[in-house]
Amino acid sequence: MKRTTFLFLVLSLIASNAGAAEADGYPNRAIRIIDVFVPGGPSDIISRLLAQKMTESLGQPVIVENRGSAGGIVGFEVGSKAAPDGYTLVFAPQAAVTINPSVYRKLPYDPVRDFEPVTQISSGAYMMVVHPSVPAKTVKEFIALAKRRPGEINFASSGANNLLAMELFNFMAGVKTVNIPYKGTGQAVQALLSGEVQVFVISPIVGMQLVKSGKMRLLGMTGLQRSPLLPDAPTVAETLPGFESVVWHGVVVPAKTPPAIINKLVQEIVRITKLPDFRERLNSQGLDVIGSTPEEFSVLIKNEIGMYAKLVKQIGYAPQ
Repeated sequence: MKRTTFLFLVLSLIASNAGAAEADGYPNRAIRIIDVFVPGGPSDIISRLLAQKMTESLGQPVIVENRGSAGGIVGFEVGSKAAPDGYTLVFAPQAAVTINPSVYRKLPYDPVRDFEPVTQISSGAYMMVVHPSVPAKTVKEFIALAKRRPGEINFASSGANNLLAMELFNFMAGVKTVNIPYKGTGQAVQALLSGEVQVFVISPIVGMQLVKSGKMRLLGMTGLQRSPLLPDAPTVAETLPGFESVVWHGVVVPAKTPPAIINKLVQEIVRITKLPDFRERLNSQGLDVIGSTPEEFSVLIKNEIGMYAKLVKQIGYAPQ
């Protein structure tokens, strides 16, 4: 055996043993979860529930740190520069991971190069809602209204996902509604409640109670199939065949985090996704609980980055 090859094997073994030893004592201090959106939105709700469960089982504080701005860009940039030691996790909403690379000309992070996937936690359809004053009770009626009033109807966006959902709707329906961007879901919700905007594509985890209370009117769900949570609610696809926009959330860590620590995080978070109360909380908000492997999550991320790049080009959306 050549000396260089022997040395490489020895160094690899030492590194492996060091990583395993580090994982054996992990965690021995507080862990932070960077939520890349502002408080009050779906990612904030899920990440705080996850942090609570991790704190209970790991015996160390797990703290959510909201770094919301610019569609998740700020939070992901902070996460990409964090030490790869398992003490910084990034709560990863779909938009910031697989859509931002296509809707922004230049990102200060690369979702594949700068991060390691841990697990996908949830997935679910959005709700397409309107202010109660809008004289349209169905998707078909809303399309007709938008065609009569081109450029007069405003929609809220709080990130790339619901922005792209409405741009896809405009493209497929042949209408022109106008984007009014907000810093987070909470601000976008307030804009809709006040009538500042007329339509919003919102996660059920936030929109469900507002629809039930009559403060918003549901036009349709954005999945291809009707939601078991709202079986009587039509999908947008029933009027616009093929229309689909879903949201998912997961956890990633900075690149070069030791595999042994990633494995420990996978085991912990997947265990939490199987807890009855955790599943019930997310299911009650129209979300399916996933708990994938890092490999499955990696495939999803890479496939969706390519899919959204193609979609943005198809609908003619100009990156910002």
